[in-house]
Amino acid sequence: MPPMPSLHHLRRLSTWSAAALLAAAPLSLGAQQRTTPKQFFGHEIGADYELPNYTKLHQWFITVANESDRVTLDTIGRTEEGRPQIMAIVTSPENHRKLARYKEIATKLAKAEGVDSAAAAAMAKEGKVIFWIDGGLHATEVLGAQQLMETLWQLSSRTDEETLRILNDVVILMTHANPDGMELVTNWYMKESDKLKRTTSTIPRLYEKYAGHDNNRDSYMNALAETRNMSQQLFVEWHPQIMYNHHQTGPTGTVMAAPPYRDPANYWFHPAMITGLDLVGAALNHRFVLEHKPGLTFRAGSNYSTWWNGGLRTTGYYHNQIGILTETIGNPTPMRVALVPERQVRSAGLPMPIEPQEWHFRQSIDYSVSANYAFLDMASRYRESFLFNRWVMGQDQIKAGSKDNWTISPKRVDAMIAQITKDRGTTGGENRAGGPRGGGQAPNVASSVTNDRYMALLKKPENRDPRAYVLSAAQNDFPTATKFVRALQYSGIDVHKATAPFSANGKQFPAGSWVIKTDQAFRSHVLDMFEPQDHPNDFRYPGGPPIPPYDNAGWTLAFQMGVAFERVLDGGLTGSFEKVNGITPMPAGTVAKGKAGYFIHAGVNDASTVANRLAKVKVKAQRIPTEFKDGSSTWPAGSWFIPAGGAADKVVADAAKDLGVNFAAANAKPSGAQPVQPLRIGLVDRYGGNMPSGWTRLILEKFEFGYTTVYPQEIDAGNLKAKYDVLVFTDGMFSEAGAGRGFGGSPDTTLIPAEYRKELGRVSAEKSVPALKAFVEAGGRIVAIGSSIGLGKAMGLPIENYMADANGRAYPGEKYYIPGSVLEVKLDTSATIAAGMAPRPAVMFDNSPVMKLGADAASKGVKALATFDTATPLLSGWAWGQELLKDGVAMAEANIGQGTLWMFGPEVLFRSQAHGTYKLFLNALDGGFKRPSKSMQ
Repeated sequence: MPPMPSLHHLRRLSTWSAAALLAAAPLSLGAQQRTTPKQFFGHEIGADYELPNYTKLHQWFITVANESDRVTLDTIGRTEEGRPQIMAIVTSPENHRKLARYKEIATKLAKAEGVDSAAAAAMAKEGKVIFWIDGGLHATEVLGAQQLMETLWQLSSRTDEETLRILNDVVILMTHANPDGMELVTNWYMKESDKLKRTTSTIPRLYEKYAGHDNNRDSYMNALAETRNMSQQLFVEWHPQIMYNHHQTGPTGTVMAAPPYRDPANYWFHPAMITGLDLVGAALNHRFVLEHKPGLTFRAGSNYSTWWNGGLRTTGYYHNQIGILTETIGNPTPMRVALVPERQVRSAGLPMPIEPQEWHFRQSIDYSVSANYAFLDMASRYRESFLFNRWVMGQDQIKAGSKDNWTISPKRVDAMIAQITKDRGTTGGENRAGGPRGGGQAPNVASSVTNDRYMALLKKPENRDPRAYVLSAAQNDFPTATKFVRALQYSGIDVHKATAPFSANGKQFPAGSWVIKTDQAFRSHVLDMFEPQDHPNDFRYPGGPPIPPYDNAGWTLAFQMGVAFERVLDGGLTGSFEKVNGITPMPAGTVAKGKAGYFIHAGVNDASTVANRLAKVKVKAQRIPTEFKDGSSTWPAGSWFIPAGGAADKVVADAAKDLGVNFAAANAKPSGAQPVQPLRIGLVDRYGGNMPSGWTRLILEKFEFGYTTVYPQEIDAGNLKAKYDVLVFTDGMFSEAGAGRGFGGSPDTTLIPAEYRKELGRVSAEKSVPALKAFVEAGGRIVAIGSSIGLGKAMGLPIENYMADANGRAYPGEKYYIPGSVLEVKLDTSATIAAGMAPRPAVMFDNSPVMKLGADAASKGVKALATFDTATPLLSGWAWGQELLKDGVAMAEANIGQGTLWMFGPEVLFRSQAHGTYKLFLNALDGGFKRPSKSMQ
């Protein structure tokens, strides 16, 4: 259990706002005059055409905390832009005096380790439900933050029986999820003096510094400061039994989408997550009906499911935490509820339809507050049950990880059905295209003997859930393996470190290796990060179009990061293992100085960081283009040489300490070593910000590259080689049709302030491509990812869409559909760009472009770098019609004039998660490094 913070830590107030507010001592509720929202803001919360910004929200929270003995504040960390991220702790005055004890109880019940049933029951009786409410994650969804302010006011000031009971039974954590975004969006909305022209759209940049809308896609990676701050509270410090994640907007023709959610449900988490969502959903739905609040829909009424891990509410499912999402309409600018004819009829997923009408922001606030109260009332009434059930789920997970256990996935059931079909000599049930929406199931098997035989197919010994995973300290890029481990730790996963060598599965592992055991309460999250996701075939009807998953169908983080790990299926893993407390610092790398200097293995991502640090002290790292030997050691092509002496020695020592890079002794400088030249990098973006470009900024900064943001107008002006050596086009910046895509569209230039107009425009085939082709011909480099590989065809290269029929028409979804999933490709590791890569890397693929090279491709300087060489490339997720990928080109390289265009169809930098394919990008940024040319085998 992590150490408990002191009570004064819990009560500290942020020092960011006005000092005068901080000076006021908290007073008892009945002994003071309370400041109302209207007195503080000058209007009611939810007033038409009014939006307070985060500065005002922060000051409001401080004011309420100073005037109410029900509220204290905590700053849970700093945002990416440096603002304090605040959390209000709301409960009765008596509970405030025992917060440390209630936090301790919540932690012990959540972790469940060493707690028996009697102790759990006693703690459930003593404890309080910890209930998380957040808002503002997606900053243009402005309702979330505003309902926080109103709910805080009502919980701190109301004296009705329900509120007092809730405060007695529940500790409420009210957290703003994206302070930076609220400041940006609100200031943008309020800058317009004409209220009728105010808008939350057309903001000039991403509303989270790096991720924008994707900040709700980071909850297992923990790459963003705000995510790490919240993960610490959710999975390490407070362990709320229930969390509520407010979003906007509701499905057209309704007001709010709510739990329970549609299929499919993920098979890794505890089944009580599904029934728990039914429970809280019923409380909300019933309350809304009785409060005459129509327009609430659930299950198939919206596209939200419980399949995906990675969102703020979904990651909690893998921690036995009930995660609630609602999506509610509303905007300070009045709007209308649209007419959708079929949503005027009552159904099981829409019990009370709403008529078309004008809708005001305050109505959305009232709906949100009612939703908060519905869930809080349920938490209060079933306080002991929610606390005890958290322990039950944790215990179940610990027991499952302590014995042989099988988790049944769709493909294993399909294999059983295929065997039944084969045995019966029939064709029924051979293809379950309907998935969870039915059709084609094999008939029941009546014989108990036969049942046992078929069930044995589901429980083959090799299909057992692992008891543990081992990440060897001997793998080439151990720092990246440690980054993976740190992501797990931010999510509350227990990790052990080997303090001595040990063996597992007949293999030897050195001291310093990481061991993650599955006999822990958050076992579901461990398995989900290491094992493939097997998304069911999900179609609207057999033979019909696919139903898109809410986000990705597959995401296995260990695959994405290229981490080498060993599954341990049997019990009895022994060794000298030390449990790591908190977030592990990067283990220091080794430094062995040779006569000539140092070597770094080609497979180490952070070798690029070392090279950038050396460049800053005027030392050039060097790369060796071919395999070589130094003494008895053989080093792969692309390995790094660093000359000894002077400033280089200090950079090496510091990098070993903080990056964990191992430096081996270089007895002699290898022949053919090539000095790496720093390149001038231009990252192409657009007005409003492109999310993949934002993530790429984060990656560049993490690896300490300098870069300049480039907008379309600058590209169209030409003369690019005078300013840049490399231009990076992420997914969405260009498509084969010649237009960029993504959130925001093309804004009306008359609405954009003059200082931002230089950022407008799009990368076009007409104006931009000629300038880009001239840039490459003059020696420039272009890295194109995802849709942006369309630049190749636009430049006249012989490239077509491989995923098309004989008439050139793209395959329909009924025949071919691969939403976000992890696939395997065959990579030409002889290419310069592939130095340090494995020959069969995992890649993130989201209906990504696949190329067909023309017969004259080689003569025009185009060659394949990676292909789909099998009919079954799926590693994790859902790949309907994957056999059609066979022999398609996933990545290609084109030499144009003196320069190079690299085209990566898959998302090789995906959301800063795909560390396993980072080297394809990092190698493109190394000037002066070139390997001997070799055709792909």
